[in-house]
Amino acid sequence: MKKSILLSLSIFLLSIGVSKAQVIPSFSFGLKGGLNYSTFPSNGIFNNDNKAGYQAGAWARIGGLGFIFQPELYVTGKNVTVNTNDGTAKANFTSVDVPLLLGAKVGALGLGGRFYGGPVLSFTVNRDQSLSSAAAQAATLKYKDANYAIQVGAGVDISSLSIDLRYEGGLNKIAYGNDNSHTRVSLFSLAVAYKLFSL
Repeated sequence: MKKSILLSLSIFLLSIGVSKAQVIPSFSFGLKGGLNYSTFPSNGIFNNDNKAGYQAGAWARIGGLGFIFQPELYVTGKNVTVNTNDGTAKANFTSVDVPLLLGAKVGALGLGGRFYGGPVLSFTVNRDQSLSSAAAQAATLKYKDANYAIQVGAGVDISSLSIDLRYEGGLNKIAYGNDNSHTRVSLFSLAVAYKLFSL
């Protein structure tokens, strides 16, 4: 009898703790860094080799009632090689990305999971394309100053450490080549984040 009462009391107190963790509004801020894998789907005579890039920046998270809003600001490097019959163009783009993510959070006591999605604004700050021949000019990507995308992903929180896996799909078309072919940027990323403080 006493064991049953103690077990029931323990479950009740744990439930209160979980409820408070999900209901009470919270604010967190931290830093993040990771790797990405850029894809520029091609057609026609173009054959794109996709390469790894990087991302580094900061994030904030506002939560309550099990839901979260997570704005971020980070620098991203996107790399790709475009091949044609006439030559190769290596393209490296650096951008400042601003995801605005909405999602849900489950878990308590320093361990939890997140699912989220939302728009991403991407502002190009550097374009570097090296051409192996004059004829490879046909492979040049006309990367825009401002690009737009949608991100979806999931994350795991272990105390102050987080691991995120995401897919980013480009919304606007990017022209390349002399025949006005178009492509959209797609991106897979794996990042590690560290929470500096929370309120």
